[in-house]
Amino acid sequence: MEVKRKNSKKRTAILNALSSVKDHPTAEMLYAALKPEIPELSLGTVYRNLSILADEGLVVNVAHVAGQERYDARTDPHAHFVCKHCGQVIDVELPDMMTPLYAQVSEETGCVAESYKLSFNGLCENCNRKLTN
Repeated sequence: MEVKRKNSKKRTAILNALSSVKDHPTAEMLYAALKPEIPELSLGTVYRNLSILADEGLVVNVAHVAGQERYDARTDPHAHFVCKHCGQVIDVELPDMMTPLYAQVSEETGCVAESYKLSFNGLCENCNRKLTN
C-alpha cells in the first residue's frame, strides 16, 4: 500500500530551492539558503525531506563529493561530471546511448533495468586551467 504524504510548506520550499539552482547542492547548502526565510527550519528536516523527495522521484542523489551527497531536481536521464579538485558537479548532455544498453542488460542478465547513474570524474575546465598553468 502506497503511503500518501501530506504536502508540506518546508518540503515545497526545499524542492523549489533545489529546482532554482544548477550547482547540485548538499543538504547543508540548501539549509543555509532557506534558513533566513524559514527560521524554524532544521537541518534534519532538510535531510528528511530530501529523502522523501528522492523516494517520490522528484529529486535525485547525483554524487558524493567530499563525503557529502549532492542533489539534483532535474530527474530526466543525464550524466554528471564531478571535479575532483573543486567538487563542482556539472550536468552533461549525451546522445541517447542508454536505450540499447537497457536491452543488452535485459538480454544478458534477465533483469529489467529501470534507471542508471553515470558520472565522469576529473578536473573541470577552471581547475584544469589553473593546475596546468
